[in-house]
Amino acid sequence: MASGSRIVHAADDAAGLAISENFKGQLRGISAARNNANNAISFAQVGEGGLNEISNILVRLRELGVQASSDTIGETERGFLNKETTQLLQEADRIAKTTVFGNRKLLDGSGGELEFQVGPNAGDDNMISVTFDADATASNLGIDGIEMDQKSSARSSLEKVDKALEKVSAMRAGFGATQSRLESTVSNLDISFENLSAANSRIRDTDIAKETAEMASANILQNTAVSVLSQANQLPAVAMKLVG
Repeated sequence: MASGSRIVHAADDAAGLAISENFKGQLRGISAARNNANNAISFAQVGEGGLNEISNILVRLRELGVQASSDTIGETERGFLNKETTQLLQEADRIAKTTVFGNRKLLDGSGGELEFQVGPNAGDDNMISVTFDADATASNLGIDGIEMDQKSSARSSLEKVDKALEKVSAMRAGFGATQSRLESTVSNLDISFENLSAANSRIRDTDIAKETAEMASANILQNTAVSVLSQANQLPAVAMKLVG
């Protein structure tokens, strides 16, 4: 009982030890799979975060387009808006080309299909395949080279920015769906780990309450036996006193 384990050596319970060792292997596999799934979630979060920043830039570009489309500003002001537009386009493109997880680029269209081991055993049921093919570069979004220096170009740019926003929203939805799926996978792995740990504990660990009760009972019996023996040893002396 001191070790807290009912099975210390195979001789204690060979069958129980075999089952417990299998459970231990499964538990380590689940733990590794859970780490894989959490890493995949981080993967999706990084991609979605990059798209969020690009979306913010597109919203600002749309605002600039609305301003530049109106006669409430002159050519000089449109020139300033156009300079900001150029800077924002460069930043959006930079984000798309440099958003990475590990050594994998996520937003330039080169991500491809990735596989994540999210179960303790081999087989397709323990694998999740995800295609990370988001391409949020300015050229793919159709906003490369848009200008705000004239009313006509600004209005044309507005249409392009709106279409780009739709594309980015669809990409974000894809990352969000992947993240949601993986979070469900992690929750399921957590439950499996907890249940398997409990099962392993029932097989391998000492039943403290039972062992304590049995030890107490054994101590009582031992103390009773010692008391009876002590009293029996005293009987001859008592008899001698009575005779004397």
